[in-house]
Amino acid sequence: MNSKYVCLLLTIIGFSFQLRAQERAVTSTGEEVILFDDGTWKYMDVDLPTVDEIKTNPRNFTKPKESSFLLKSKKTNNGFWINPKLWDFRKGTDNPDAEYELQLKEGDLYGMIITEKVEIPLESLKNIALDNAKSVAPDIRLVMEEYRTVNGLKVLCLQLNGTTQGIKFSYFGYYFSNESGTVQFITYTAQSLIEENRNTAENLLNGIVLLNQE
Repeated sequence: MNSKYVCLLLTIIGFSFQLRAQERAVTSTGEEVILFDDGTWKYMDVDLPTVDEIKTNPRNFTKPKESSFLLKSKKTNNGFWINPKLWDFRKGTDNPDAEYELQLKEGDLYGMIITEKVEIPLESLKNIALDNAKSVAPDIRLVMEEYRTVNGLKVLCLQLNGTTQGIKFSYFGYYFSNESGTVQFITYTAQSLIEENRNTAENLLNGIVLLNQE
């Protein structure tokens, strides 16, 4: 995947998964709504999946032993263990909403850590991700979804596939939220490369931890 495509994917990420464009508010009758930056709004509980609609993977996921370097978020109380032999990382530059950007040293697999200082229910994150992704990739579709337990944390695992300007891309990532904020830990690559990179992507994602557990 050449640098032009990577930059485009980074731009897509910025629009597809940005939470700051949406705010929550409470009406005079006590109902919670989502406010969009175009002036529209919708109720929080409209079309949101219930917990029972998303299956839970019975497996307990843990960080690989080879993930020996800890990236620490300055916005939330999360850390991210990575394998420094496989991954390069830097503070977010291509996408200003990313706290960290990652790239596989040998291969076309990329990562992004987006953190927000707002707690959002996990069941709402799926709809937010899908709604925003459709604005840049109308054919976006949910390929897989499940709850996972990763290093003791309940996360939402999603894979989204879509096409933008002729580029078929795939996002595979974990979503987590608690009182300190929300984390979107995302890997992405071309759809044709996602299966051969899945294990590497999962090993990276399984490095998410709570810092107060370290």
